[in-house]
Amino acid sequence: QVQFVASGGGLVQRGGSLRLSCAASGLALSQYTMTWYRRAPGKECEAVATITSTGENTDYQDSVKGRFTISRDNVKNTVHLQMTSLNSEDTARYYCERTGWNCRGQGTQVTVSS
Repeated sequence: QVQFVASGGGLVQRGGSLRLSCAASGLALSQYTMTWYRRAPGKECEAVATITSTGENTDYQDSVKGRFTISRDNVKNTVHLQMTSLNSEDTARYYCERTGWNCRGQGTQVTVSS
């Protein structure tokens, strides 16, 4: 059974940082381009950051460019999202998934307080 377990979320003050982690099981992560998605209250799921299977290329939503960094460790079957300079618009539940699969699973909640 394929499963992605996201962790590392929490409550943080505006301007703070968090590092999200995603542990994959049931598949070899090295075969997939991966994306961190998020869904804010009342809004649709959106892609935040994407990384190719080898980690050579990354892509970011404009609103997080320069603040978020996606990385991966194919040996450990994990994907990470380093988030800095957080603001209230980053408040959402974050999910990691294969690119194109959108928000699935439990995700991890990130709440930025002002």
